[in-house]
Amino acid sequence: MNPFLFSISWLILLLSTDIDTPKEDVTLSQRPISDTVFNTLIWADEFEEEGAINTKNWFHQTKLPPWGSWFGGLINHYTNRIENSYVDNGYLNLVAIKESFEDQGHTKEYTSARLNSKFAFTYGRVEFRAKMPSGIGTWPAIWMLNKEINEDGAYWQQQGFGKTNWPDCGEIDILEHWGSKQDSVQSAVHTKASHGHEVTTLGGQKIIDASNQFHTYCLVWTAEKMVFSVDGNQHYEYNPKVRNDETWPFDSDQYFLLNIAIEPNIDANFKKSAMQVDYIRVYQ
Repeated sequence: MNPFLFSISWLILLLSTDIDTPKEDVTLSQRPISDTVFNTLIWADEFEEEGAINTKNWFHQTKLPPWGSWFGGLINHYTNRIENSYVDNGYLNLVAIKESFEDQGHTKEYTSARLNSKFAFTYGRVEFRAKMPSGIGTWPAIWMLNKEINEDGAYWQQQGFGKTNWPDCGEIDILEHWGSKQDSVQSAVHTKASHGHEVTTLGGQKIIDASNQFHTYCLVWTAEKMVFSVDGNQHYEYNPKVRNDETWPFDSDQYFLLNIAIEPNIDANFKKSAMQVDYIRVYQ
């Protein structure tokens, strides 16, 4: 080939290539191997507005279940107070606090926040950059539920959805962390076939300084499987051989939940700790 024509062709190829520019020059996680490529950004929160959370994107879920405590024997209230959830210096802060707080006729000794996204989607690549709280008994998570879940007090229930009970609706835990397992993180999938304390569809990995360093967490969700990774390192793939209502309720819209739960084994010396989120991005 003529060297001049080759140079021109190479220049055109470079100029036509899409380049993602991540916030704060942070390199996006290496994309886990997937049969489907999701490169178009369809929704994001970069947490750039200081103060209270953006209510166009998020809803505070605070209503207790009928028995007065959250599932799993949790001992905290979720509140809509700015002390428990706010944006500062470009980061979302969800804060767990040791304090006596009365709400809905129940007094609890810990507070934190539980956010529902007002955005739901089916299939795509989710990336978020986050730093975990610390302290034995803290249980932060970034996860997803079907917007048809029958859960009084949830955002989508209040929008007229909510016809399916858990776990039939399906649950996707992109990230779970426990203060008792400080530098371990886990992803899990809950279905009729595998759920609750009997869940077997899960995987995790050790990471360095989960509570002192930001890490990039990723889910790739296609019609065939889900792939979970941290900083480009894959630790779990959910790809059931049989897809039916017991193993694959994942063909309709799911929304995000962000929360810090407090378990009964909370460290007696615990005072306050935050989960910080730099951004959440969804690609299709």
